[in-house]
Parts: sequence; structure tokens; C-alpha cells
Amino acid sequence: QVRLEESGGGLVQPGGSLRLSCAASGRSVSQHAVAWVRQAPGKEREFVAAISWAGRSAYWLDSVKGRFTISKDNDKNTAYLQMNNLNAMDTAVYYCALNTRRFSSGTGNSDDYEIWGPGTQVTVSS
Repeated sequence: QVRLEESGGGLVQPGGSLRLSCAASGRSVSQHAVAWVRQAPGKEREFVAAISWAGRSAYWLDSVKGRFTISKDNDKNTAYLQMNNLNAMDTAVYYCALNTRRFSSGTGNSDDYEIWGPGTQVTVSS
């Protein structure tokens, strides 16, 4: 059984930083693309970033470019989203998702990711 579990969310002041983690079990992130997607209250789901099986950034939402970094640690079977200079517009539930096709390069399409975690809340507020 493939499972993803996000952690690291919380309340942070504008300009602050958080690092989200996505721990995988049942599949190795070393062979799969992983994505981060967010959804704010009353808004549609928004694709944030993706990383290919080889560890290369595959997609970035324009509004987070230069502020967020996606990475993964194959030994820990975990993907990360480092978020810096956060603002209120970043407030959302953040989900990680995995493309079950092995050696996938990663896309910016949520439909290409079949396994999803339960999400972690990020709130940016003073």
C-alpha cells in the first residue's frame, strides 16, 4: 500500500519560513515524481511545484518562484517544500502527491499524480 504523509505546516508570520515534509511508504521517491499542490478556502486547487524522479525541478507556480524550493532525500524516502518569504496568499492546505509511473519526469498536471497525502495546513498571518 502506497501512503504519503505531510508534516511541517503551521502558523507563521508574513516573511517567515516553513519546511514541509512528505514521507512516503510503499514506493520509493527515488523512482517517482512528486508534486506539491495547495488549496485555499473557497478557491480551486493550485499546483505549486513538482520534482522529477531524478531530483530535477519540473514545474513551478509563478507566484512562488524564487521563494519556494522543492527537493527530496531518497535515503529518507521523503520530499520537501522549503517555503521562504511567506505571505498571506500562501495560506492553504498543502498536499503532496506522487506519480506512480516509474522514472517520470514530473508534470504540472494534478491528474498525473495518483497518490495523495491528507494535507497539512499552512497559515500565514500576523
